[in-house]
Amino acid sequence: MHKKRVMIVDDDKEFLEELQETLFLNGYEVIKVNDPHRVLDLAGNNKPDIILLDLKMDHFSGFEIADELSRFTRTTDIPVVAMTGFFTENEHISLMSLCGINKCITKPFSAEQIVAAIEFELKKRI
Repeated sequence: MHKKRVMIVDDDKEFLEELQETLFLNGYEVIKVNDPHRVLDLAGNNKPDIILLDLKMDHFSGFEIADELSRFTRTTDIPVVAMTGFFTENEHISLMSLCGINKCITKPFSAEQIVAAIEFELKKRI
């Protein structure tokens, strides 16, 4: 069985490193992306099993990136879990749904919470 591939998109390099280590220790292969301009290309070429996407990055909206991912043929079937410290799921649930975001998890979160969110979304695909 191959390791599940998780793409993390966040402009906070320290957060990316910490989350990469957490996911690696939980048995995932990790692709880090801190440049939102590269998300579509990297996701299309690497075909991650799931994408963890920060909603608020400098000069970029995770909502816009999620919308692009949902419309791009090579990434439309990849589940997206939003990560945010600024919004609540209830505040933007309709927008998240329109953008193709499957779930939202609020920062800070524990390793158990993010792994549970990943596993929940991946099991829905089986």
